Amino acid sequence: MDIKQIQELIRFVAKSGVNEVAIEQEDFKITIKTNQAPTYVQATVPLHAPAPVAAAPVAAAPAAEAAPAAPDTSKYITVRSPMIGTFYRSAGPDKPLFVNVGDEINTGDVICIIEAMKLFNEIESEVSGRVVKILVDNASPVEYDQPLFLVEPI
Repeated sequence: MDIKQIQELIRFVAKSGVNEVAIEQEDFKITIKTNQAPTYVQATVPLHAPAPVAAAPVAAAPAAEAAPAAPDTSKYITVRSPMIGTFYRSAGPDKPLFVNVGDEINTGDVICIIEAMKLFNEIESEVSGRVVKILVDNASPVEYDQPLFLVEPI
């Protein structure tokens, strides 16, 4: 690359809005950085091809697509963890699960166990309704106030 090509490349980088350009060939490497706000454009050019110096228009990034709408959970009651510990859905590996999705629960029913400091604490439901979703995997650590279940009031 000669000095004239380098000068054209510098002008191109300054006009294009690109924050940084790096070109590497067998015996030559150049990086041009600007102080402009970064524009995110990524291009790959084979190293064996001659580096183009002519300015090419830079296309704007397409607008981000709208994320799919989250299901409406406003009609459900969230049962939260009253402590930090390990969440268990049953009293033991060979014991039945306290609740499953679709089960109806009443206030005072044991819905899970949280082990904290070698103590197994039975967690009782404070609401009556139908279990819609279990938000924590069995034997997973949970934080204080972490959502555990979604319950549809009945």
